[in-house]
Amino acid sequence: MVKGLGSVRAEDYLKAIYSVSKVKGYARVKDLSRILGVSPSTVTEMLRKLKDDDLINYEKYGGVTLTPKGMGLAKELVRKFEILKDFLIILGLDEETATKDAHKIEHVVSPKTMDLLTKFVLFIKSRESPKWLQMFKEYINSGNLPECPKKKERSK
Repeated sequence: MVKGLGSVRAEDYLKAIYSVSKVKGYARVKDLSRILGVSPSTVTEMLRKLKDDDLINYEKYGGVTLTPKGMGLAKELVRKFEILKDFLIILGLDEETATKDAHKIEHVVSPKTMDLLTKFVLFIKSRESPKWLQMFKEYINSGNLPECPKKKERSK
């Protein structure tokens, strides 16, 4: 959970507003209701809380946009989700499963773990398929753990 937001649900709302706003320039209650699978009155209640926290601009019956503070948090949340999803895909999960699991994990992963996962994913994505990753994928597909080359003995 992002520090200061207070709830997993608030994070989901910010990401949904961000996603819709990228396409339309703003979100409406009905957009968020559909995406999040909740009633319009539930959306309205959360929008009031997000507005009170200066995360969104919202007027009843109007569009919803993110404030600079809300935009920063939303971008952080989306980046966190994408890193987790990429990590799970690197491990060999299909995109659908990786997406579902990343949505669950993103709310509970510690900042320290997230920092290391981010560095790992960025490192892996910056390399031509490393040999150990190829070996890992072969292991996933075959179930046979490949032997690692033995370390050369040092001469005394």
